This record gives sequence, structure tokens and C-alpha cells, in this order.
Amino acid sequence: MTTTTASMPRPNWFVRGETWLDERGKGAWIAAMVLGFIVFWPIGLAVLGYMLVTKRFSGCRGPRARTGFSRFATGMTGSTGNAAFDAYRNETLRRLEDERQSFETFLDRLREARDKAEFDQFMEERAKTSGERETSADDSEAQLPERA
Repeated sequence: MTTTTASMPRPNWFVRGETWLDERGKGAWIAAMVLGFIVFWPIGLAVLGYMLVTKRFSGCRGPRARTGFSRFATGMTGSTGNAAFDAYRNETLRRLEDERQSFETFLDRLREARDKAEFDQFMEERAKTSGERETSADDSEAQLPERA
């Protein structure tokens, strides 16, 4: 016996609303809670309580639960089932990691060169100011009358 979607009972407004909010993520739940507080504070409190009881803050349920970086990061370690694409992806990731490491090495060398230039400039200024002090001290000693 086959059932068609026409013979299945349609979910009530609460289940449809919950599904709709789940598909849109945490932001939609938070917006619903804020709107509930704006309209009538017990509605907002009820939505907040429902979110806490069903653990909506810890993560959304449904097909769009794994979006963003977590899906991207976990997808990089698994196999797609296409060996040619997996090899291409692994080679590209390896190449990008090598480029990142070489760029970091370049930046480290650049920082060291800048630091060395700044230190050399400091030492030259220090030598110059101490040379001026010695010269001014010698001049002041020469101007002092000798005591006999």
C-alpha cells in the first residue's frame, strides 16, 4: 500500500513553525524570541523556555544544522568518493600549506630585517649622542680656568 503526500495529514501550525525556524538556524530562533518579547513578554519568555528545553542554543537540528566552517573543516578530511577529485584536493591543500609556510618564513625574515635596521639606527643615534656629550664635556673642561 502506497501513501501519497495528499493522504498524509498536514502538520499543525506549531510543527510547521518549528521546522521553518530550524531551517533558518539560530538567528531565526533568536529573532522569534525578541519579537515575542516585543509583542507580549510572556510569548518571548515561552519561546526562550522552549529554546532552552529543546537545546536550540546548543545547535540547530535539521538539514542545515552543519553549515559554515565546521562543515567545511570536517568535509576536508573525508573522502568524496571521487578519487581524482580527492587527489586534486589533497594536492591543492598541500600546496596551499607550503605557500602559507613559505609566506610566514618570508614575514619572519622581513620582521628580523626591520628589527635589525631599527636597532642599527638606534645604535648609530646613541653613538652620535654619546660622541656629542664627550665633545661638549671636553669643550667645557677646556673653558674652565685652571686652579693653581
